[in-house]
Amino acid sequence: MDVDLDQVLRALSHPDRRRFVLACRDNPRAAGELAELSSLSVATVSEHLKVLRTSGLLVLDKQGRNWFYRTDPAVLSATLKQLRTLL
Repeated sequence: MDVDLDQVLRALSHPDRRRFVLACRDNPRAAGELAELSSLSVATVSEHLKVLRTSGLLVLDKQGRNWFYRTDPAVLSATLKQLRTLL
């Protein structure tokens, strides 16, 4: 899998976005749950989630009537692989 490393690194450059990726790594989370992890407004959290979806780091899944974010492990793995080439 190829990822746009620049886009992923820009997405990870904000501490709240990194917090959201980590929070969604083990369990899917609703946007409201993620907003509670931050002192940012809901609108700002929504913009950060959009950046993370665009980069591929987060995927939005529908479960019944609800939407949940989850981390895409393939994107994380591909990012790590590309970063290792810099060593």
